[in-house]
Amino acid sequence: MCGITGIYAKNLVGKMHMINLPNATDKIARRGPDARGVWMNDHIGLGHRRLSIIDVSYLAAQPMKDASGRYTIVFNGEIYNYKLLKEDLLNDGIAFSSTSDTEVLLYEYIKYKTQCLEKLNGFFAFAIYDELENSLFLARDRFGIKPLYIYHDDDKLLFASDMHSILAYGIEKQLDFQSLYSYLQLNYTPAPDTMIAGVKMLAPGFFAHISAQGYTSSAYYSIGYEAQNVSQNQESYARQQTHLRTLVEESVQRRLVADVPLGTFLSGGIDSSIISGIARQHKADLCTFSIGYRDEPFFDETHYANLVAKRFQTNHTVFSLTNDDLYEHLFEILDTIDQPFADSSAIPTYILSKRTKSHVTVALSGDGADELFSGYNKHSAHLKAMTPGGFNALIKTFGPWLRHIPKSRNGSISNKIRQAEKYGLGLKLRQKDRYWAWATLATEDQALRLLHPNSKAALNQSAYFAAKRGLLSSISSEKDFNELLLTDMQLVLPNDMLRKVDLMSMAHGLEVRVPFLDHQVVDYVFSLPVSSKINPHIRKRILQDAFRDMLPAELYNRPKKGFEVPLLKWFRGGLKSLIADDLLGDRFIEQQQIFDPKAIGALKKQLFSMNPRDAHATIWALIVFQWWWKKYFE
Repeated sequence: MCGITGIYAKNLVGKMHMINLPNATDKIARRGPDARGVWMNDHIGLGHRRLSIIDVSYLAAQPMKDASGRYTIVFNGEIYNYKLLKEDLLNDGIAFSSTSDTEVLLYEYIKYKTQCLEKLNGFFAFAIYDELENSLFLARDRFGIKPLYIYHDDDKLLFASDMHSILAYGIEKQLDFQSLYSYLQLNYTPAPDTMIAGVKMLAPGFFAHISAQGYTSSAYYSIGYEAQNVSQNQESYARQQTHLRTLVEESVQRRLVADVPLGTFLSGGIDSSIISGIARQHKADLCTFSIGYRDEPFFDETHYANLVAKRFQTNHTVFSLTNDDLYEHLFEILDTIDQPFADSSAIPTYILSKRTKSHVTVALSGDGADELFSGYNKHSAHLKAMTPGGFNALIKTFGPWLRHIPKSRNGSISNKIRQAEKYGLGLKLRQKDRYWAWATLATEDQALRLLHPNSKAALNQSAYFAAKRGLLSSISSEKDFNELLLTDMQLVLPNDMLRKVDLMSMAHGLEVRVPFLDHQVVDYVFSLPVSSKINPHIRKRILQDAFRDMLPAELYNRPKKGFEVPLLKWFRGGLKSLIADDLLGDRFIEQQQIFDPKAIGALKKQLFSMNPRDAHATIWALIVFQWWWKKYFE
């Protein structure tokens, strides 16, 4: 795990930007605190910050060349099956200088070129320069676990693990208003777009190539879901469980390879408990890590984490947090974010990563299971909406009355009313529109009202709707629930969940591995019928059943709690002046001319009213954006 950056110069003007390579490399220092490497020739500059995991010696330093000197690689990630791949290469007579997976990856590319990607089991973003052809090859892993930003114009191509690094090359910064419009709805920016015009994310499962002939990009992987294949699957449910368990156990075992201390995140939920239980079977001294919430006992799940740790006899550490702990890290986190990202669960993720890094360098997590197996409340809502019944008729009848009742996420009853109203509105929509409505925190109309007339004029709405159609293209039926999960895997997982973990963990040089996102596991799960994953009584059905004998009985069929960061309390307390007098102050909003002063004023008024609804989520998105904008634009 590392940070990478580089520049491919097309002409003399592009070469002039190579002077920024050392600074761009230093901008990703937190991703790789163990070593720094920079290499340049007339046309290319490659930078690397190393987090040493496999072969921690100087022999595995990057940028790394092959024996001929023709090829040079910078690589971020881990290739879990590198030892098997190495055996094949050794049979070809290749002599290795290190025991690293980086060198194996380099020679795999030399031998197989783009086809090497199909052989890799791992997560990665890497670049390989071919000096003979003066060409650059870039690739990103199948599910977008590792980021890869790309910017190219007439003079140069830039790439990096982090937007901070891209901006260090001195490119012109222009706000992408289409991304801003999406961000105000989703609280994150869906790839390939970013908040800076011209900077793109290489899509998960894609590679790119640049040479004197130009720039191209292509997909090498997509989730192999076909409704017809699922309907023809004759495997019994018992056999499905056995098959899944084998794949997950193999995936975890692959991800235990490291030359540094390794542990697991253990929340007390099903997903992380399964990963921890399997890991413990292969690692006697396994360390597990949880966070608890002293001020929020309803959300504190350390009791369940302790049960699991006791069952598996792990070296368990609980980091017990207060709301003050969360608040104290707030501004550190805002500085960490390289482009606006407003999922507030990033705050506890940041602290968990920071404290875990003081014990280990690698942590396994249960991320991806909710998207794969249908673990979210919205999944139950979608299933219910697709199933005709009296409840839906009742909600349609009485739903309009709910809009008059005060609603908030900060009270049990008022939150239920908020959810019921949103459910009722979704029932009226077709499948694609319902998915979008339940994936967003603000509607398109609400987001548009927040924008200044200048921003609206700069917003290409036809391009926005074309991009939105692309994001929802996997939903083609009104009845196929698997299509909703596939869309989650393509939209929510890489742009929200994985982005959050990457940003917050790499801020502390902690590598987080995600066994549920082994492509063999993912492809198998998408061959299973919906009934194996969810029914009206249970979510993540097959995952729970496959590992039922392993885990404490108390873990099963508990309500999914998550964690609500107390944003509303902060906004009405310690952050009130930041909202009223600084980032969302009337004078600043008027001078900035990105947001509409009247709409921002109405939103602040709603925030401090008895009926805040989701105002605090939108306010948080605006704070994150404004902090970022001041840092880079003002």
